[in-house]
Amino acid sequence: MKKLLLFMTLLVGGCAVAPPSGVTPVSDFELNRYLGRWYEIARLDHSFERGLSNVSATYGLRDDGGVKVLNRGYDDRAGAWKDAEGRAYFIGGPTVGSLKVSFFGPFYGGYHIVALDKANYSWAMISGPNRDYLWILARTRQLSPTVLDELLRQARALGFATDQLILVKQDREDA
Repeated sequence: MKKLLLFMTLLVGGCAVAPPSGVTPVSDFELNRYLGRWYEIARLDHSFERGLSNVSATYGLRDDGGVKVLNRGYDDRAGAWKDAEGRAYFIGGPTVGSLKVSFFGPFYGGYHIVALDKANYSWAMISGPNRDYLWILARTRQLSPTVLDELLRQARALGFATDQLILVKQDREDA
């Protein structure tokens, strides 16, 4: 569990919270529509998620106005679920999809929504503080190939190494 918490902190880049140069978070963002469970469809590899399948993130409101974050994944080698709880706060105004996230103490990293299905909030693409961090999320365990291809095209155009993305196995119900 400590390893997962450390991973999640490192995931968002220690204390870097600004988006990568040339990457712009979405505007007209509506937090209440974003809340709830998202499934990880694809990610760039990092030690804190290595070996995890069936990864999801669940977002809820905190009493202090922030966002409660619960990341969960199945460790295939250990045969067990791993959870990491964190908190997030908007960096600027609440209508821009740019937040700082912490899973460990006072250390925050950037969480930037760079593409979003604004009609239905059914998929999103997230960047960390640099181009080493990228996630594609969906409300369902599968994303249509057409949408995934378009998100990959957008990510490539932004300079992300899409050829290194891991497609996340989503074949297990939460325990």
